[in-house]
Amino acid sequence: MTVALVSAFLFVHGLVHLTVWLPHDTTEQPFNPRHSWALAAAGVPRARVVDRAAIGMAAVTAMLYVIAGSAAAVQSSGWAAAALIAASAGLLLKALWFNPWLTLGVLLDVGVITAVWASWPGALF
Repeated sequence: MTVALVSAFLFVHGLVHLTVWLPHDTTEQPFNPRHSWALAAAGVPRARVVDRAAIGMAAVTAMLYVIAGSAAAVQSSGWAAAALIAASAGLLLKALWFNPWLTLGVLLDVGVITAVWASWPGALF
């Protein structure tokens, strides 16, 4: 049961990255997930490259979380490393394109890192 819950969490958390950063047709989003405060402060002009970088990084993060979830589902020992890399990529993504609406995602990524370092849940280690 624990393995299934952890796997499902990793899958869903990874796929949420795609739903947030992929382009939407509606303008009713609470924030623009492709606007980077860090790159704007550094003087990098907002262009398609910056938008594509955000989408590409979100896709990589999602892929890493799906790999971590798959590895956890089959109880592979590599799930922990994949989860650490995915959470780190997610934190980097959220740091570069931060908005207060992403705070829950930051907490979830920090939670993944903390859980792996604490060897929790024990059923997976």
